[in-house]
This record gives sequence, C-alpha cells and structure tokens, in this order.
Amino acid sequence: MAKKFYVVWQGRTPGIYTDWNSCKQQVDKFAGAKYKSFPTMAEAEQAFVGSHGASTTKKGTAVKKASSTSAKSATKPNTIKTYTAAEIAKMNTDVMIFTDGGCDPNPGQAGSGMAVYRDGKIAELWYGLYNPMGTNNTAELNALHQALMMAQIESNQGKSVTIFCDSKYSIQCVTQWAIGWQKKGWKKAGGEIKNLELIKEMFALHQQLKDKIQVLHVNGHVGVEGNELADRMSMIAIAEKETEFTRYPDEINVAEILKMQAG
Repeated sequence: MAKKFYVVWQGRTPGIYTDWNSCKQQVDKFAGAKYKSFPTMAEAEQAFVGSHGASTTKKGTAVKKASSTSAKSATKPNTIKTYTAAEIAKMNTDVMIFTDGGCDPNPGQAGSGMAVYRDGKIAELWYGLYNPMGTNNTAELNALHQALMMAQIESNQGKSVTIFCDSKYSIQCVTQWAIGWQKKGWKKAGGEIKNLELIKEMFALHQQLKDKIQVLHVNGHVGVEGNELADRMSMIAIAEKETEFTRYPDEINVAEILKMQAG
C-alpha cells in the first residue's frame, strides 16, 4: 500500500501526520474535523501552509475551506506548525535529526550543532562550522544543511527521516521562499537574499528529498532533548573554534551535556 500523508486543518492538534492512526486520533469524534490525505509530503506541506485547497470531513466528503478566523490562521501562507516534545515522542520515524546554530554576539562567533536519534535513542552528536564573523541565521542554515546531507544518506538506505530545526527562517528559506525566489531568477522584492549561495545548495538538495523526509519546526529551550543537545554542540563549536563538522568523540552522557553552557 502506498504511503500517505495526512493534513489536519481542524482537529485536536492541526498539522501533518504520516500515518492514519495518528491522524485519526486528531479527528475522530472531533466536531467539524477537516482533514485530507496526500500522496507526498510536499503536497501535504503545501496544502497545510497554503491559502487554497479543500479539506474533507470524517466521512470523506470534500468541503470548501472554512472561512473562520481560526481556520485562516491555521493555513495562513508562510506559516509553519511548531511541534512539541509530546508530539515528537509519538512520531514513528527511523531517524530524527535535531539541528541548532548559535552566535555570540550576533554577528560574531558562530557555530552549528546536530543531534541524531536512531530508533528513538540518541546515537550521534556533531558540532563545528565555526565562523569568527558569522550570524545566527547562517549558523542555523549550516546546521540544517548538514542534516539534509545526512538525511540523504539515511533515506538512500531506506530509512524514514525527520529533521527538527528551531529556526523558522531556515526552514522557510529552503522549503517555501526559495520556490518563489528561483522562479524570479533568485531575486526578491525589497533587496538582497542573504546567504543566497548556501540557500541555493540546500534548496536543490531539499527538492531531491522533499517526498522522502520531513523538515519540522520546534521551539528552542522548551525541553525538547534533541534540540537542547544540538544547542550545546553549537556552543562547543564556538568554544573550540572547530571549523570542520565533527562527530562528538566522548561518551554521550545526556545529563552532563545538558549542564554545559546553553546558547
């Protein structure tokens, strides 16, 4: 059976779900539930964040998009859902990659970090890409770029991959805004596209992967362990001035790592 992706516009927790059971939990016996299945993640993401399209009731009957304020805000263009630790814990995915970038001051010393979970357990930590005159946005983009490259390898091995990033700017640059920028010859109204060459490379990679992986947003410093670990790795990158992207060599003691300086 072909895999489907489910968009929930109105339910207990609006968002995109990768299996029917998770979707059903959001809409079953929920008054006014609106949802629909899509064959690819890209179509689901576009439907969820876009301002057009239809949804379906529980019985599967197509209906027009609701015009209420809440429905409009849920599907407002250029918005993305933020996932909580509880939602992440329920996800069924082989590999979870958390990314973060730090800069102190901004602009100033910048570094990137990444935490990789396999089958729900922390497996690898990475840090580096130090730049003495970087920015927070560039550090976040660099971390997401590394995650996309790892996701490509994992996906080619048949693994399901979800990337979590706490930078809406980075996610939207690569998954939303770059689509329009490319159509306009990599230009945007109002001036320069910062970090353009990096964004171009990341966009090309995401276009190859968009039907196979998810890139989701989490808030920083709200108790999402993977995000906190990636944050500490970005701080190590700055402290050690590590320009390469390097695997953390020590034993991964989560409690001790979380005691380190936060970004």
